[in-house]
Amino acid sequence: MQKIHSESTDKLFEAILSLKNTDECYDFFEDLCTIKELRDLSLRLEVAAMLKSGKSYQEVTKETGVSAATICRVNKCLMYGSGYKTVLERRDGEDE
Repeated sequence: MQKIHSESTDKLFEAILSLKNTDECYDFFEDLCTIKELRDLSLRLEVAAMLKSGKSYQEVTKETGVSAATICRVNKCLMYGSGYKTVLERRDGEDE
């Protein structure tokens, strides 16, 4: 995976961390992303949650319409990364 660390990426993440609620997130991400990009990001997180819960690639594809390639990439991140794990644990209250 290509390294994404840069000053401009740091500023983007700082901007995201400055948002105070879901409405501010909607406002910012509607300005930042196209509808398709935002939908794709949302679906990837949903795919990660489904895989974490034990659903098969076929079940995930059937429920979301996401390609096997995307599911595979998300699964690889779940297995070897930490971003999805952190977010899903916090979202599901496992990190409290």
